[in-house]
Amino acid sequence: MSARTVTATPRVTVLAGFSAPATDAVARSLLITDPALLLVRHDISRLREGVVRRTVRTRSTILEDELVHLVHGCAACTLREDVLPTLVRLARTRPHSDIVLALPPAVEPEALATACAQCAVDGAPVTEAVRFDSYVTVVEASAFLADLTTTDDLRHRDLHAADEDHRCVADVLARQIEYADTLVVWGRPDPTGVEEAVLHRLVPWAAHVRVGDTATVDCTALAAQLRRTGRHDPAKPGVLARALEGRTIGVDEPAGEHGVTALVFRARRPFHPQRLHAALDGLTGDTLRGRGQLWLATRPDLAVAWESAGGGIGLGSLGPWLAAMSPADRDRTGDLRRLAADLDWDPYYGDRRTVLAFIGLALDGPDLTRRLTGCLLTDAELADGEAAWAGMPDPFAGFFPAHPGQDQP
Repeated sequence: MSARTVTATPRVTVLAGFSAPATDAVARSLLITDPALLLVRHDISRLREGVVRRTVRTRSTILEDELVHLVHGCAACTLREDVLPTLVRLARTRPHSDIVLALPPAVEPEALATACAQCAVDGAPVTEAVRFDSYVTVVEASAFLADLTTTDDLRHRDLHAADEDHRCVADVLARQIEYADTLVVWGRPDPTGVEEAVLHRLVPWAAHVRVGDTATVDCTALAAQLRRTGRHDPAKPGVLARALEGRTIGVDEPAGEHGVTALVFRARRPFHPQRLHAALDGLTGDTLRGRGQLWLATRPDLAVAWESAGGGIGLGSLGPWLAAMSPADRDRTGDLRRLAADLDWDPYYGDRRTVLAFIGLALDGPDLTRRLTGCLLTDAELADGEAAWAGMPDPFAGFFPAHPGQDQP
């Protein structure tokens, strides 16, 4: 019998976090526990010049410290041109060493996951070389609520990755938290309990770990909670598309605790675009975070993504509803999405539906529900049919791509 060669596949733990000191503290705590563990970092402070500094180290040795010159200075280019190739190269040269990848503060973990799904290295998928074990987001307790409520954008903090990067601090922080399989809260807990209550409502699907609230850190225990957990599911959608697959988008807790309340709003009929647009400011004024999917009467084929944080609102495209697809295109969608649609299929609406989750401090859920309901089509408007809906005044006209895959303005 011939011997069978077993090839090691290093596991990657991705660390994201808006607070560089807190993320660095967690990374150093993990390094201490394993002499073979590799820590990969990319300093993108000079990214607008097209320069990135990459370091690779173990707990005792700096293996690489290099300046990388990129053709285009952007975060996506950094992921494609250096981060992913570095992971593959290390997996080949050090197959028995797991990797901790510490992302820069302004990089969202979902961007890395998207790059992994879309990009190949040397003609092969990145996942043939490494296994992404868990996405961990580190939150600094003392700054969390201030950053989630600020109206600053990244330019105010000099963290923007490119001149055209106008992302808001609150948006980036919320996305980092919501994509996490594991959430690490670094620092002493808020005595009021508000911070913890908000975090559990922001990401109820993640494992929550608190550390850094004592004089010492049990690095071994922390590593056991963060490494080789197998929590990451590469097939899971981003948070805004969770409801399309029937997954939890939020919790409904009108009473809440510590003054933190949450609401999940569901509706089968579409929004009137003009009434929704007029209500936008009022819909976000009392909320810390909003997310989910909706449909507009003037866009009956398009699932619209909604997210709000820091007083701002973002609307985007989640692609067509299954009801608007050809049978062949529908068969190419994921099994979970088709199953979720079949379980709740409406003979008139198909799978079209609005599912929006909101989190706030002393949020008046009944009032918010009334305002959202008031933006839906009335019975008379609904009876007019899609031909009449297409002629409704639409402040969102031209905002969404006409075809899936087309760039959004």
